[in-house]
This record gives sequence, C-alpha cells and structure tokens, in this order.
Amino acid sequence: MDRTIPRLIGLAKGSAWRYSSAADQTATESHPPERNTGGNSSDTSTMIPTPSTSHVNYNRVYEPAEDSYLLLDTLSAPTETAWLAERFPAESATPLAFEIGCGSGVVLAFVAANAESLLGRPDVATVGIDVNDFACKATADTVSLAIKEAAPTNRSAFVGSIHGDLMTSLTPGAVDLLICNPPYVPTEELPNESNLDDFADREDFGSDEAFERDSKYLALAYAGGVDGMEVTNRLLEQLPTALSRRGVAYILLCHQNRPEMVKERVRAWPGGWSAETVGSSGKKAGWEKLSILRIWRP
Repeated sequence: MDRTIPRLIGLAKGSAWRYSSAADQTATESHPPERNTGGNSSDTSTMIPTPSTSHVNYNRVYEPAEDSYLLLDTLSAPTETAWLAERFPAESATPLAFEIGCGSGVVLAFVAANAESLLGRPDVATVGIDVNDFACKATADTVSLAIKEAAPTNRSAFVGSIHGDLMTSLTPGAVDLLICNPPYVPTEELPNESNLDDFADREDFGSDEAFERDSKYLALAYAGGVDGMEVTNRLLEQLPTALSRRGVAYILLCHQNRPEMVKERVRAWPGGWSAETVGSSGKKAGWEKLSILRIWRP
C-alpha cells in the first residue's frame, strides 16, 4: 500500500485498512436503474445510472433499499448539485468523500462515478468505512467497477476501504464530504460486535453458525438502539472535529429519530453550524418516514 494514503486521509496508526484500485476489478455486465437529476423525466440527458451491485452477497451486506435511493436522489437533485458545486469550486483541491457504513458501496460509487454531475467537477477521492469487513470488500468492488465504467472525463479515485468504527480512525479535519445511512431502527440494544473478527477469518461454518454470523452482520446495518440514535449520536459527536472547514455531511434519519431535535442540537454547536432537511421520502417507507439532513458551517 502507498504510504501516502494514510497521511492523505488522516488514518490513525494501527487502523485496519483495505485497499483496492479500479485496475484490480473485472467489469460485469449489468443494467441497473437510473436516477433522474431533475428537469423533464423524458430527457435522458438528466438521468444518472445507479451503480451495479450484482456482485454483492446480500446475506452479509445490507442490500440497497429506499433509504439508499433517497440518498442518491437527494445528492443528484438540482438544488443540491448547485449547492455542492459552489461549495467545492473546480479550482479548489480535490474533495475527499467518506461514506460511513458503506455497505454495498452503491452510494459512494454513485458519487465517484458521477462527480461532474453531482459536484460540478470531474474529481473526487472516495473512502468507505464499515464495521463489517464483508461490506468493505463489497464497497471496494462496487466503487472500483463504477469508476472503471464512468465517462472518460471522470478523474475520480477510490482510495480504499477502512474496516473501522465510524470516524475514530481519522485525524481532525480529514473529511470534506461525509455521507451516512446509519442504523436508525429503534431496538432494545445494539448488536454485540465482540466476535466479528472471528467470523471474518473463518470459512468452516455449520449452518447454525452461518445463520448467526449473517444475522449479526445484517443487524449491524439497521439496529440503532434507543430511539434508533445510539450510533448516530456517536457520529454527531465526532462530526465537528472530523469535517474540514468546507466539510459537509449528509445523514439519513427516520421519523423516530426526531430529526427536528437533531437539527436544533446541531445549530446549538459552537462555531455557527447549520442543519437543514434537503431530502425526504414524503411518505411512509414501511413504518418509517425518511429524511436527509445536510450539516455544515456556512
């Protein structure tokens, strides 16, 4: 691994790291759906393809669902792309984008492959972070494949995946763009992560052990503890330190997470922080109504 990479992202010493470049991946034929970026829906020039995740084993990794697609639609909305282009002007340094809880990698791949449409510039460096090592591997494949199949003018890079917990492995000010679809479902407790490394290093599973392993990995993607906010609260605590001065975070919440209270909390942070709802499901998604918060310093 290039030793400049940990310095580039502020990776703390001793953190687990998985690197994969686009050149390492083999393209697979697929035809995923497209996202409408606004304007006339019959105008194909406004459509952005959703990255393929056909290679992902969904027994161990969260499958893209309505929450994932709400993030894609929000990031590609005309109001948001205009805001991001102003936030990261073409003459500024390449933005460093992180997805926390990257899962299949579909959201990070969407950003990497469509930087010109989303950010108004052809370059973004992308990093995935997840406590699930299978998700780290899936993200490496998904993002690298998406970049490989992107337009020739695209100059984005997949820096790699970090097998880690939220932003604890990063040094201050490393993050320009943060995207997170956290585990938001209210549950009595969070999943026990104590033996995840044992699961990752083994292949000799009986059927009961395999079911326990797969159930635990999937629970990590949805179980949010009290009010569905235990993981998100930790993320919010780390956010002011992790974001760069121009940094912005997009965080998905459900109605039970009390997004209005979260916005009030962020606005009370010292330093003049802002928080706004920039995306919403506008309907019940099963039992939860979803929203996307944008958090930044003006």
